[in-house]
Amino acid sequence: MKKIHKSYDGLNMNDENFNKELNFALQSINGSSDYQNDRERPYNGQPHTDHGKRGKTIVQGLTMRDIFDCFVMGYLEASGNSDKVRENKWRYNDVYNKSEFDIDPIAVGQRMMCNIEKMMKIFPNLPDEVPSVEELIDHWSEEK
Repeated sequence: MKKIHKSYDGLNMNDENFNKELNFALQSINGSSDYQNDRERPYNGQPHTDHGKRGKTIVQGLTMRDIFDCFVMGYLEASGNSDKVRENKWRYNDVYNKSEFDIDPIAVGQRMMCNIEKMMKIFPNLPDEVPSVEELIDHWSEEK
């Protein structure tokens, strides 16, 4: 186990940084953190995410430019410019246009992954155990 940069005395609920420390501790368990980003970590997240079964998918048939295109499209979609992407009217320089949105870097990555799946013609790449939209709607209707 890698040594953490400071000594760890446990969590104190009275500490003003309790929530931050708790979140870091929970995210660090068998997941990605500042201390554990090795390629051999388990894919034990929710199945439909990049940390679950969906994340195990091998990228095939794409060039590095294709993947960079997916990054730009993901960035534009996460910044409120989905129409440009949907209409295929985007350009690399569009990432420099001011956006009225705060851009969430994780949303950029998630959108990028979806665009990679679209280029690979496997979107949506969802494991079998993920409920369909119809199943979710039925479930929510039954609860009401």
